[in-house]
Amino acid sequence: MPTRPAAGRRAIEVLLEAELPRAEGRRLVLVDAVWADGDEGRDFTVQIDGAARRVHVTDQDSPLGITEAWQRHLADTGPDGDGVLVVTGRVPADQLGWDLRGHAVRRRPLAVDRAGIVTQLFGAENLDTRMVREEWLLDALLDAEPSGGWPRVGGVLTRDRALRALLAARTGLGDTGADSLDLDADTLFDWSRGPAGPRRFAELAEPERAGLTEWLAQVTGDAAPTLLALAADGRGADALPLGVLAAAALGCPAPADAGFALGTLFGSALGSFDALTPYAAAATGVLTRWIAQAEAGGPAGADARARVVAVLERADQLADTARLTPLLTEDRLLPSGYRTRLRALAATLDGRPGAAQDALRRLADHQLATLYGESTERARTAVRLVRWLDTPAPDASSVGQAVREHLRSTGRVDLAVGILAEGDSSRDGVLGEAYHRLIGRVRDRRRELDERFARDLATWTEAASQQAPNGALLIEDVLAEAAAPLARDGGRPLVLVLDGMSADVAVDLAAGLDPRAWTEICPAGTTGTAGRRPGRLAAVAMLPTVTRVSRASLLCGAAADGGQDVERAGFTTFWKKRRRSSVLFHKGGYEGTAGHRLAPALLEELAHEERIVGVVVNTIDDALADGRESGRARWRTGDIAKLADLLDAARGSGRPVLLVSDHGHVLDRGPRDAGPTPADGVQGARWRTGPAGPGEVALAGPRVRAADGRITAAWRDDLRYTARQAGYHGGASLAEVTVPVLAFVPSDSRIPAGWTALPAEDTVPDWWRGGAGPVTEPAPAPEPKTQGRGRRQAAPQEESLFPQPGRGTPGEETVRSAAYRSQRDFVRLPPADTAVAAALDALLTAGGKLSPAAVAAAAQAATGKSQRNPERFVTVLERLLNIDGYPVLQLVESGRTVHLDKELLRQQFTGGAPA
Repeated sequence: MPTRPAAGRRAIEVLLEAELPRAEGRRLVLVDAVWADGDEGRDFTVQIDGAARRVHVTDQDSPLGITEAWQRHLADTGPDGDGVLVVTGRVPADQLGWDLRGHAVRRRPLAVDRAGIVTQLFGAENLDTRMVREEWLLDALLDAEPSGGWPRVGGVLTRDRALRALLAARTGLGDTGADSLDLDADTLFDWSRGPAGPRRFAELAEPERAGLTEWLAQVTGDAAPTLLALAADGRGADALPLGVLAAAALGCPAPADAGFALGTLFGSALGSFDALTPYAAAATGVLTRWIAQAEAGGPAGADARARVVAVLERADQLADTARLTPLLTEDRLLPSGYRTRLRALAATLDGRPGAAQDALRRLADHQLATLYGESTERARTAVRLVRWLDTPAPDASSVGQAVREHLRSTGRVDLAVGILAEGDSSRDGVLGEAYHRLIGRVRDRRRELDERFARDLATWTEAASQQAPNGALLIEDVLAEAAAPLARDGGRPLVLVLDGMSADVAVDLAAGLDPRAWTEICPAGTTGTAGRRPGRLAAVAMLPTVTRVSRASLLCGAAADGGQDVERAGFTTFWKKRRRSSVLFHKGGYEGTAGHRLAPALLEELAHEERIVGVVVNTIDDALADGRESGRARWRTGDIAKLADLLDAARGSGRPVLLVSDHGHVLDRGPRDAGPTPADGVQGARWRTGPAGPGEVALAGPRVRAADGRITAAWRDDLRYTARQAGYHGGASLAEVTVPVLAFVPSDSRIPAGWTALPAEDTVPDWWRGGAGPVTEPAPAPEPKTQGRGRRQAAPQEESLFPQPGRGTPGEETVRSAAYRSQRDFVRLPPADTAVAAALDALLTAGGKLSPAAVAAAAQAATGKSQRNPERFVTVLERLLNIDGYPVLQLVESGRTVHLDKELLRQQFTGGAPA
């Protein structure tokens, strides 16, 4: 007897819905199939012509059994009832009598055409012929039909469409109602991480699992069988971690040993070791893409980061379970490999920079270096300090040079120490101890510099005054030397006084400003330390370095002491002498009331066409006094109350901004239970009267505005005379005496006459960035030789950029080319050829990347003509060079960097066609 097909409830329902409307009242349905759903579900109802009909299904294997079942049904429901009896079984049609068949619908057993039923359920006209032979697929589609039915497709129901719908209904992978489902390894691995989908897949019958696996392998790749085998084994959540481990094991120095351990982890899910390679490749590809999403930031990036961390931490746990970890220390993806490289870097921090830089390169090469950005940046900061320790002591022969050098270089040392003092998020004891030792070495050297500076300060203070500053910019001259020049020709600077802003805070704040919004500038005639040009201004605070004397002197433009009333009167008098009206806002005066971010009175003054506006912001000084934890080293605009709003308001009013301090501060990094240093004549946290002792210096002269012109000030950073706070000022250390003076103009405004753009590259010492190139490069190439500012001594690798030896630099060859000359005719007011050539040569020397200000500075150095709007200059360069839309030169990294494509430059301007 041939095997009859099986029919479940849904197949019977569809059969009844099709046959009963034209059955002329018959209530017996003979089905040529066996019942597939067991004893459950034999009684149900179907809707026929809007009425519910009760259905009972019975299996019978003989004509007598069918007759008895029909008689019982009639007795139970009555001759006029509407209940339907469905009889399934193995009785051939020719064994049924005509009296029984006369009661049956169509008077014969009805065949169950599963292909036809599936076609009907999808509302299709035809069925993919391949599906007719796949009983497992037809049965699964009948069994898995969603409560709302299958989506209507019309036309032909293709096998792929049916399988996608089945996959969504059975495992939750996709949407049954979608027209299509983008299935790839990413989708499959992401699905494997959820608990429900893999569990539902494991519960499927073996033929269905096998069919879906075969199809998914065709659609998504060779990784699918192993992944689905893990899901069927109840280990779907480990599919991606195991794939990562497989990749690590295949690439380790002992793949055979690692492979054996992997076999125990995969178990029966691994059909053969040959399957590991495609599986590992798919898993690492997925994770690499997730890492890229995480590095992009934003909410989606945060979600991707959480997924990556969870997967990799689980992979490390599995590796530890299988004793694989010692074999995978060189892996570029596992967290354990990152930690191994981090420890290797820690072991180099007691030595010279070479080994530390090599270890940093290896750390940065790890795929998690960006994902663990804080840890990587902290390690990079440590290497910077190792480089600084290896540099010669700065040659600061005067107080003025010393404060400029502190703002340019040693202030960054203080910033780096603060970053390192926070400790690493890994809480690795070995790494923490290495950082601790490095901080100790740096502080010892910093104290040597502070001690030498304190001696020079004592000598200088004896005679220094506004009439004889001896080469230093005094704090009482900052308004005259920096603010007043910004006010020439109708300029309206906003003078922002950040009380307590030391050099480390200043350089961090400046680095955080968006170059698309602000361009840093400095007086065109300034000369930085070691002959560097240009340079930031740094002033010497009034003594003692406390707010009452130093801030008052700053705002009055003359030596003074007093509170807010003195400051307001002095500020008004200073500007009145220069025939300008002014207004000064203190804390509480510029903060907006409910509904206002800034006080309306301040906004009104900023909108004034002539008024000079000053604002005093106390956030930093208050935070130190109120106990802000010294472990937090970074200060950005968002950390300082209303600073972002003040800058936005200034930019909206087209005002330049002078960002200045009144004094700096030192942080308390001593033991929390350490008490103050016992001393006589205590006047403040860091100064007193009486003879100087260890770590102190005696200061006397016209610039000492307390205690009858004679005080004793601490220069050691760990001395204090009062109760513990987060930080202190009043002493004689470089950090406290140095007053940063930073100037900015809105990037869409012209640079004032007498000022020049200050490229970010020129504000960063070599030990910080490790050589030439973009400031943010962790391990840049060695610095190329230069001959004066902006002029490049062509390196051998650049000489072959244009195959025309002896005809000048690449930049000069570009501006001589016919393509450039033709393009130049279409650009309004193009810059001089000399400026363009110098900008291109500077970019090529730096490896193709510089800030807009540095590009403009190179052009200015070559022509002597000020490029007073760096962003506009770069925009014009884009128009000149990007012929036919090819991006030879473009702004990247949110406008922070100008990128020059060397190969496109060669192709466009030597007759070659871009690829």
